[in-house]
Amino acid sequence: MDLKINRETVPVSQVIFDGVQEQTVELDYILPDYYPDIFRLIRCQTVPVITGYSISGDKMTYELRCDIHILYCGEGDSVLRCVTQRQSFSRTVDLGTVCDSPEISIRPKTDHVNFRAVNKRRLDVRGAVSVKILVCCEKEQEVISDAFGMNIQVKKIPVRYASKKISIDKIVRISEETEISPTQSPVLGIISCICKTPDCEKKMISGKLLAKGDAVIDILYACEKEGRGAVEPMKFSLPYSQIVDIDEIDETFECSVTPSVISCDITPSAGKTGENTILKCEIELRLMCRAVRTSSVMLAADAYSTIYPCETSVSDIRTQQQPVIFSEGRSLTAKIAEGDSVPETIYAMWCAPKNINTRSAGDGRSAVVSGMLTWSMAAIDPSGMMIMSDRDEAFEETLELGDDIGGCSISAEVSAGDVSYNISPEGVLTAKAGIDIRLSVSSCNTITALTGLSVDDSVKKERDGDYSIKLYFGAENEEIWDIAKRYSTSAAAVMEENELDGERLKNGGMLLIPIIN
Repeated sequence: MDLKINRETVPVSQVIFDGVQEQTVELDYILPDYYPDIFRLIRCQTVPVITGYSISGDKMTYELRCDIHILYCGEGDSVLRCVTQRQSFSRTVDLGTVCDSPEISIRPKTDHVNFRAVNKRRLDVRGAVSVKILVCCEKEQEVISDAFGMNIQVKKIPVRYASKKISIDKIVRISEETEISPTQSPVLGIISCICKTPDCEKKMISGKLLAKGDAVIDILYACEKEGRGAVEPMKFSLPYSQIVDIDEIDETFECSVTPSVISCDITPSAGKTGENTILKCEIELRLMCRAVRTSSVMLAADAYSTIYPCETSVSDIRTQQQPVIFSEGRSLTAKIAEGDSVPETIYAMWCAPKNINTRSAGDGRSAVVSGMLTWSMAAIDPSGMMIMSDRDEAFEETLELGDDIGGCSISAEVSAGDVSYNISPEGVLTAKAGIDIRLSVSSCNTITALTGLSVDDSVKKERDGDYSIKLYFGAENEEIWDIAKRYSTSAAAVMEENELDGERLKNGGMLLIPIIN
């Protein structure tokens, strides 16, 4: 009987670029005439964001925007002032190959920022931003799924893979006005604005994807209280609802929607009293919509003939599936100050995570998320000066996932909630915050699949003797397939002869190896 080979074509995920690009940030800024002279610098922050990207041939171009915020006080004026400038950069990445529908991850972060006042009207900022880029491309790989004839034995393994992937980014713009509470002081200027986008709801309606959620905005604004400059916190949310039209999608797909913030601009304006009590909000969000159809197939991992010599070739295949999302909340505390360093008045406290790292705990069922949590506060120090201090505290949290995550890619996003604080009778200032950890666990097992098989039927294998059965002492956890291949018999025959019920030897011991022709 001639050799017959069945083949399958499966998509394979291949990393075509994995690297980091650095971008320097430099600002030489002269204050406009309507700004007071610089007396004391308070804080400088650079917020990088990716506003867009595109691919042409083997080149990827992305747009990086850096929002620079500098806070200072003028001489004899305790009101906090904010200078905001934006710098945009266009960068190109040489991918080295052409890819039709790549999966792209671009994550910017601030490495460092230094600032100084050159004189009373001039500011100088120097910093650096790094951008981590991961681009994966999908190619088709032909592999062997089965073989028949010429006493061929085939080791088959089940493989789940993403047979169809669809990615669409949808831009959502929100324009709303909100009014501050009558008990709050009028707005003199926006000091900081943090916009967060929690997980959104999603549902399929007539072949379209409906995404609903909220943009949660935390702001600090400058104001006056009791005749001196102060800072007032404010929090509110703005809803959004968007229908995303994704061609070819149906109920066989698993869908995910990940919202992210491109920009959030808050502008104070006058209310009925003539004072700034209205906040005009202009928000731009990106909804990253992903749809994946998962399929299953049996592939050949190895093969041999019990009679004829064989030659095989194999290839490593990296399969990928729709990520599984795990969310969990934790509570973290930190000692911020004690004794004379405790501020006289605290207007607001907040915290932000950075330098997040994720790894498997080693048991195959847990993940460890670590990083830094920056605790910040706006306050009046004992000398009566406005301060905005930061304190970094390391954290490490272990999450029990309950599933086997061996061979998986794990990434985490950490967001911080509201911060509460307390000053003990001993004069110790401690803060407490809840953090939300969102783990994305992607199965991306690398398997060895058979891609080539040939049998030389001009000659038969030589045996070391004329016998129908052989004794063999097996080792613990040794694979039955490896034993059968070594003696040119079948794994099924070895299992039947020794009444085995698994693919491995649970305990070492003597085996009877039947020889088949």
